Amino acid sequence: MRFSIDLLKKCRFIAGPTACGKSDVALELAEQMKAEIVSMDSMAIYREMDIGTAKPSLEMQERVPHHLIDVCDPSHEFSVNDYVEAAEVAAREIIGREGTPLFVGGTGLYLRSLLRGVFEGPGADWEYRQELASMAREHGAAALHDLLREVDPESAERLHPNDERRVTRALEVFKITRQPVSAMQTEEPLPEEYRPRCIWLSPPREWLYERVNHRVDLMMEAGLIEEVRGLLDREPPLGRTARQGLGYKEIIECLEREISEAEAIEKIKTRTRQFAKRQHTWFRNLIECQEVTITGEESAGELVERVTGELQEA
Repeated sequence: MRFSIDLLKKCRFIAGPTACGKSDVALELAEQMKAEIVSMDSMAIYREMDIGTAKPSLEMQERVPHHLIDVCDPSHEFSVNDYVEAAEVAAREIIGREGTPLFVGGTGLYLRSLLRGVFEGPGADWEYRQELASMAREHGAAALHDLLREVDPESAERLHPNDERRVTRALEVFKITRQPVSAMQTEEPLPEEYRPRCIWLSPPREWLYERVNHRVDLMMEAGLIEEVRGLLDREPPLGRTARQGLGYKEIIECLEREISEAEAIEKIKTRTRQFAKRQHTWFRNLIECQEVTITGEESAGELVERVTGELQEA
């Protein structure tokens, strides 16, 4: 499954690691180019998960229309295929209004799937999934990740040990096909003349890590614990993907008295910094994406001036 070349060429893409300021840049750019923003955030699609996902504020959403935010109940699973299908609908509707779809976010898998299409893979092996789930409950998610490292080290390097859903899928694909999923996910980039305009913001690591730590502190002040407590009390209960969300998983551990609040905060900061590092790897490995190095001192307006040319038609 992939966008048609004609549709893809009419879209624009801004990616970047978490907390790098891409949302502010995208907002000003969207106003300038009469675009509508389409989120590329795998957790922002869930309703009621606002603080921990750092969703655009209501004021930002009023300034520029945003899409693929709050589209799914947190009890549900939302696949990459689901995302690409919904993104195509949103993009076509925006173009129908003579606007430009501006995709913005940090989920590398979403970006890659939009640019290159989605690897379908074999169907589910539910019995094996239950076996892996039992292993994770007994020995922890790290046990699954260790198993994946034995059969598919490339996927293990790319996936976080806590990303139990995707680790399970990678192990499942290997069991069914006897091939590592990393070897099967070989969707090639389009020829250069057919590629859309895509940039990613690349900030200094130390500056970004300070931003990450500060953002986590602000989330705690804004009531992340109360948000998670409300989610745990809801019916139907949180789905597996929502429970594994960065920031949510750690606060759930805290509320279930597995770790202290201080430990939860430190875990969120550490794992978010690790996630930002993996995001850099995702974007750097997509040759369709033009790296835009930033210092962190630029204003959103200054960055808009820098990236406008990269996002315009040649």
